[in-house]
Amino acid sequence: MSDRLERLLRAKFREAGRQYARARDAYREGRDAETGDEDRTAIPTAIPRDDDGRLRIVCRREADRRTVAVDAEGRPACFEAGHPDCEGCVEDLHDGIVETW
Repeated sequence: MSDRLERLLRAKFREAGRQYARARDAYREGRDAETGDEDRTAIPTAIPRDDDGRLRIVCRREADRRTVAVDAEGRPACFEAGHPDCEGCVEDLHDGIVETW
């Protein structure tokens, strides 16, 4: 692939990512304003759990099924701060849209 084409594709993918992030943030702001949802540490009860109360989720980083405990701030035990997959997983957990099994 030529350098020029590669730069063009990277620029287009970055712009698409930014546009997605803006739309996601606007959606969340609207939803939170409508419902008055201020507690972003609460995990929805609809997410499946095992007998010990751990969440049954599919890890974004490792793409495997796992059961994880959640800390007081609503983060799974496998959470790594600063990792984009982990950050997205926590956001999805709080939104109740994380992949489960």
